[in-house]
Order: sequence, then C-alpha cells, then structure tokens
Amino acid sequence: MKTATTDNPVRLGWLREQGLRLDAGPYLSGAFAARQLLKRLPVRKDPLAKLTAGHNGGIFNGPKFSRLYVNDPDVGVPFLGSTDMMEADLTHLPLLGDEVAHKIPYLEIQPGMTLISCSGTIGRMSYVRSDMRGIWSSQHVMKVQADPDRVKSGYLNTFLRSRYGVPIIASQAYGAIIQHIEPHHIADLPVPRFGEDVESRIHDLVEEAASLRAEFQSGVQEATRDLFTTAGLEELLDVRWHQQPRDLGFAQRGLTSTSLRALNYQPRARRIIDRLFKVDHVLLGDICRGGQLSRGVRFVRVDGAADSRFSYQLVGQRQSFWLRPEGRWVSKGKTPKEVLAEDATILVAARGTLGENEVYGRPVFATGSWCQKAFSEDFLRIRSGDLNFSGAYLFAFIRSEALFRVLRSLSTGGKQQDIHTGLCAEIPVPVLSVADRNRITETVRAAYRKRDEADVKEDRALALLEKAIEEHAGVTGE
Repeated sequence: MKTATTDNPVRLGWLREQGLRLDAGPYLSGAFAARQLLKRLPVRKDPLAKLTAGHNGGIFNGPKFSRLYVNDPDVGVPFLGSTDMMEADLTHLPLLGDEVAHKIPYLEIQPGMTLISCSGTIGRMSYVRSDMRGIWSSQHVMKVQADPDRVKSGYLNTFLRSRYGVPIIASQAYGAIIQHIEPHHIADLPVPRFGEDVESRIHDLVEEAASLRAEFQSGVQEATRDLFTTAGLEELLDVRWHQQPRDLGFAQRGLTSTSLRALNYQPRARRIIDRLFKVDHVLLGDICRGGQLSRGVRFVRVDGAADSRFSYQLVGQRQSFWLRPEGRWVSKGKTPKEVLAEDATILVAARGTLGENEVYGRPVFATGSWCQKAFSEDFLRIRSGDLNFSGAYLFAFIRSEALFRVLRSLSTGGKQQDIHTGLCAEIPVPVLSVADRNRITETVRAAYRKRDEADVKEDRALALLEKAIEEHAGVTGE
C-alpha cells in the first residue's frame, strides 16, 4: 500500500492542480510528488536538454537495425542490451558484427554517459566506465551524454537515478504491452543545481566508484588468466567454441548408468576436460567434500518489507549478475537460513536453456555484502571443504569460458536444463603451488572488496544529493 510521506505531504496546491480530485492515485504517484518538490526548490533548475551535448543534442537511443551477431571477436564488437547494461562482469557480452556496427558509430558508448533502459522496463540506469569503451548499445538503451562545460557527468547520473529522477522518467512511458520512452520525453526534466562544491563532491564519488568497478572487472579477468597461464593451459583461455567442428556422428565407449545423454559426452567439451586431466589436478567433488556441491533449498516465499532488519533481498539467476539487484524481499521469520550463501560460495545459474546469451552455466561469487542476500534454489552451490583450495581460487577457474562450456555439457533435463552434480564432481581442477593459489585468491578477493566499496560510494553520492534536495525543499514551504 502506498502512503504519502511526511517530508513531502499532499498539499492544497496539488489538489487545485488536479481539479480538486479527491482520489489518492495522482497524489501518490512518485513522479507527481517529485515534480512538486522540485518546483519548491529555491535553486536554479536546468532542463536536461540544456546540460547535454553530442549526437542528437546528447540524448538519443538510436534507430532500429538488423542485428548480425558473430562469434569471432576479430570481426565484432561487444553489444549491450537494456538488461546487459546492468551486469557487473561484461566479459561475456554478445558480439555485433563490425559490418553493422560501423554503420552506426554513434551507438558506441562513451565514458561518463548515463544509460537508461527505454523499452520494456523503463528507467533502469548504468554509468559508463572508462573500460567500457568499444562497446555498442542497442536502440533500447537511451544515452544521456553530459556537456562537461555545463554539468559534471557523475552529478547528472546521480540525479537521474535518484528517487526524484527515476519516477519522472518512468512516468513519460507510453505504449500498451511494451512501454517506451523517447529522448524528447525527458528533454525538459528539471535538474536542480546546487553549486560547484556539492556537485563536484557527488561527481567525484561516482567517478571513484566507476574506477573501482573497472578494477573489479580487470581483477577477476586477471585472476582467471593467471590461473590458466600458470597451469600451462593458455590455450583454454580462448577456446573459440563455435570455430571448432560441430559434435556430429561421434562414438562413446565405456558408458555407465550415470548418463546416456549424448550432450554429456560431446567431443568439444571432452577435449577441454582431457586437457585439464593432463596437468596436476584434483577432482571438484573431492575439494567440495565437507563443503557443498548441491542445489539450493526450496522454500515458500513470504513477502516482507524492503528493510534488511526484517527481510532478505531475494536474488534470482538473472539479477545475480547485476551490479545492484532489484526486486523482491522475503520475510526473515518465514525463510530458512539455508537461503543465504556462506562466504566464498560459488553460485552457478543451474536452471535454464542452452541459448548462447542465457545465464545458465555462468557463476557468481558470494562474499562481502552479498552474504546478506537470499538466493533462490535455482543455483548450484559450490563451496570448498578443503583449506588448500579457496572459494575465490575455484571461482577464478569456474568463471572461465572453458568451464562454462564444460558445465553446459553436463546438462540434464528436457526444455529446462539442470546441471548433473554427479558429473560436475568429476571436473578436474588444476593444482598450483601454494603461493600461486594464494596470489589468485587475493586477486579475486581484492576485486570483490572494490566492488563493495563502489556500491558504498554510489550510495554516498545519492545520499548527498537527496540531503541537498531535502534541505533546500525545507527552506520554503507552501
């Protein structure tokens, strides 16, 4: 149930603007309340279109175009959709063919841009980091490029993603089944100006967070590269899966009752496994003895307040890969503790289909603040029970493209696939020296500490903005 807030109550002036309507709907709209509060601010407010520069004035989404996807990174560019832009690790983006990308060069995203989902779910946002150069975006992603001579990009991003910017943007959506917004719908969005000091502090926090996120990305990639290189498995860093001959007409001997499914013996995946067996190794099942190698617990979901004191934030497969998951909160009192993930647990999306861009078979790492979140039963949970092999070390191994292909080859099921835990236990894990394992572990740990720190800085930036708005709104009341 929505209620009015005491810091921004419904006022007599609002009733007059709505023709003295006495039903609650118009006054409890976040957009209406946000606009009214911004009107009361005794500071300058600039239309968004006056603060942007670049293609189409700096607010644009792009034309519809035929997408030609490729598998070879030498002839393609990473391509972001309106959901992909929310992801924390951009390593596995689909590739748009150069032939198409070169016809729409302005869809290459630039550092400092704010990306806004403008089709389907309206108003999700992402800030473009320096390491995201060379990525193209779809027409379902609106780009807002700040004019550096008029506003700092981090400040503009913080206002747009605040509880004052998002409702106004989302309220402009049109359409019946699939909602849309266009650049001209948000061109007049009023952006309050609070002076160089406040705006610079907010901008600096956002830029620091962006740098930390870039270091997170490079850190997890470096950990995987380090592991495979040190193990003498450099060729598995770039398996070029689709450039290998298809798995047609092969024979398999020595079958057991464990599985008769051809996918579980596909030659391309078996070549990866055979190569892993050739180095010093230990089986994943042996590492997880005393830890965990199983699916999560099933439980009844009882909705709770969006407050971490009383509820867990429930994370599903798709949102687990996002920078900041959204969505459902479930009551702590009605939810078993097993839904939480112990520190250094690897969570593999273990239910889905075999589409190339599906998350099925991809892992995330639970540590830091994420140990306070609840995770659905659809994850395969991998937790080391061997002190010689940390969860961070295993994650650096399992997040590789080679292991993604191996995990998918271990699928069982019909339309919805699952990962066969018995076959998963037989995966060989390279054994490196203690010093090498410790180095890789620390690389992953450091990366995730930076990710948590980035979250904190973004939250501080948002708090500074909201404090400035609320303090100024209290200066003049109606």
